[in-house]
Amino acid sequence: MKTTALIEFGRDGSFGIFTPDLESTIIGNGNSVAEAKADFEEGAKELIFSYTEAGIPIPKELQNLSFDYQYDIPSFFNYYSMINASGFARFIGMNPTLLLQYKMGRAYISEKQIKRIEEGIHELGNMLLAAKFTA
Repeated sequence: MKTTALIEFGRDGSFGIFTPDLESTIIGNGNSVAEAKADFEEGAKELIFSYTEAGIPIPKELQNLSFDYQYDIPSFFNYYSMINASGFARFIGMNPTLLLQYKMGRAYISEKQIKRIEEGIHELGNMLLAAKFTA
């Protein structure tokens, strides 16, 4: 089953992941998104193992489990650090300082701004998919 795994930047500067759609609680934490993902995926394996170890049938929601990771803005730019936030802000016509504030988790971000950033990421992705190189 594929389920949503939300990745969020914490006030303490760490990153957390949780599954809002499952009755079973799976969480992960780390100093980076990569660390949080590793902790989260290990937690999922341990949860499933605990059922098999105890001889209890694995709940349907945990069978063939996979995750659709969703990011808040700071987590996205942490995980995809190769994307320069200032350059990306100029690409989508946003004030670079404002996007840096969002990246650092220091400013409230509206749904409208989230959508603007997400659409820009998708546009950039499509441009990268279309890129061709020659020797």
